[in-house]
Order: sequence, then C-alpha cells, then structure tokens
Amino acid sequence: MTGLRPLLPSGYRLVSRENVGSTNDEAKSLARAGAEDGTLVWALEQTSGRGRRGREWVSPRGNLYASLVLRPACPLARAAQLGFVAALAIGDALTALLPGLRGLACKWPNDVLVGGRKIAGILLESEIGEDGSLAFLVAGVGINLVSAPAGAEFPATSIVGEGHHPPEPAALLEAFAGHFASWSQRWAKEGFDPVREAWRGLATMLGQPIRVRLEGATLHGRFADIDQQGVLLLDTPDGYRHISSGDVFPAG
Repeated sequence: MTGLRPLLPSGYRLVSRENVGSTNDEAKSLARAGAEDGTLVWALEQTSGRGRRGREWVSPRGNLYASLVLRPACPLARAAQLGFVAALAIGDALTALLPGLRGLACKWPNDVLVGGRKIAGILLESEIGEDGSLAFLVAGVGINLVSAPAGAEFPATSIVGEGHHPPEPAALLEAFAGHFASWSQRWAKEGFDPVREAWRGLATMLGQPIRVRLEGATLHGRFADIDQQGVLLLDTPDGYRHISSGDVFPAG
C-alpha cells in the first residue's frame, strides 16, 4: 500500500474519483467507451448510489464504493456467477484485514453479513452487444466501514458498529481486488464448483425456512441449496422452485 493509492493486481487499472453519482454508472460509461477488463472505479462518496432493483444506497464518506468492469467470454447466465466471486472476495478481504471479525456470512444472492446484519452489497449490471453476446459486466460493491443506513428493510451494520477499528477504504479496496482476481482466475479455470462450495460454507439460512420475495409474489419454503448455476432451490409444499432473482428473508 502506497499512501492512499491501492496496489492492484496485474491487468487492473484504477480510476479514482472524489465523488460520483454512482460508481456503477461511471464504470458502465467507461465500458461503453472501450474500457478494458479490470478497470476499477473507486469513489470516496456517491451522490446517487443504488442497490438492487434501484434501491437507494446511502453513500457517505468513509465507506468503500467501487465498481469493476469485466469482460468475461461467456454467456450472461455464467457471468452472473461472478456475484458469488465478489462475495467471497469481500469476505476474504475483511477477514485478512480484521482477523478478529466474527459472524461473517453470505446471503443469497449478493450480500455479505456480519452477525446477521448486512455489511456489504454487490450490484451486477450488464449490457449485451449487437451480436447478442455479453459486451461487459460491471460488479459494484459497497462495504460499510464507518456507517450503515438506519431503518433498512434488512438490518445493516458497519465495521465500527461491530466494535472494530475500520481499515482505510484504500486498504480494503486493495485486499478486495487481490482476492477477486484470485477467485475469478480460479472460476475461469475450474468453473463454478469451487466458488459454489466456498460460498455454501458461508451461506446464511441454508437448510432453514425462508421467505423469498419476487416481483409479484412471496414464496415460503426451505432454502435447500444453490444449483450449479447459482440459482436458489426452494423446497416448498408444492415441490422445488428454482429462483434466479429475489429477496431472501428469514421465515419469521
């Protein structure tokens, strides 16, 4: 680590900003202009941060906000597995910098928890090229270091809120990028299996009753597993349901 500029893996290029509307929007704009795989946008503050389904992501200074441009040569359904890669990278980065942190878990499809509360979220956005293939994928991450939003639908926390001294955002970005590069290389070579097994080892609510909120309905059942594509398998009284997108909550 040199000053406030993180050291990134080979092939990564940092684009740093004081503030942006959204690091994902900035990364998508750069990708449309030809930014290479590994372009990493980092902002100290977001004025229009968002999570999944357009939800507001409150983004004051002190937390980590970053988005990575990816150009995997694969169909979108497989590229979406990089959300699980990002979750593992966040977990590994937090563990490396905060060895005393306890209760780390992954919540399907793209959140990281500490002590049952959300400490990080991942937002995947993609665009398809004129030939119908994946043009690029942007993986955005937000990690609560010094503050967390109050009144969130799913309870949130921060490193400070958990009683730990927070790392500098630059240090955490450096650790995240290194672990993401390692996991994504393994994913490219070995497929989803090692990612899936590592993620399952950290999965919260696996095997337990849950409710899954979809666009137009809420389903109840047991979180049986995730399949070889990362789809949630929900064991319901009417049989197994395969869910590719939704919001998961404890059954109660």
